[in-house]
Amino acid sequence: MKLLKNAVVATTLVLSLGAFSTTANAICLGMACMYNKMTPVEGIDATLGQCAVALKSIGDNADKEVIVTNIKEALSLSKEINANDKVDRNRNRANGDLKKARESVQNGDLALATEQLKDAQKRFSELKGMIDLTLDDRESQQTHMLNRIMNTSDEKAGSRK
Repeated sequence: MKLLKNAVVATTLVLSLGAFSTTANAICLGMACMYNKMTPVEGIDATLGQCAVALKSIGDNADKEVIVTNIKEALSLSKEINANDKVDRNRNRANGDLKKARESVQNGDLALATEQLKDAQKRFSELKGMIDLTLDDRESQQTHMLNRIMNTSDEKAGSRK
């Protein structure tokens, strides 16, 4: 009887875990699932495209709310750009330009907003060059600890003193 009870508990546990994992894939929980629906390069391209839409709406003398909505959409798309710390710092700087452009639009200064959107586009386009590290960069970033763990020698890391 005790063996049967353990078997039933184990079976229900296995079935419940299997059911949860399939529903967890369908329903995303937590911050990790909110973003990363595209690659960083796709995120940069989407953000640049939305900045272009915002610039076009300024050129077409659209309503302030439409322009602000376009800038907010660019800000939300920029959250998809997640490659490394260097890219993230520069993405935040570009987001700062987008936020300044949004403020300028709300204050009615469309000329300043246009300049700030162009600055943001320039910064976002520069992010593409920061994503890929060359092999030399990766080798030079290895520390002595990594070299000891991997049992490799790296002359570029320098000698240990």
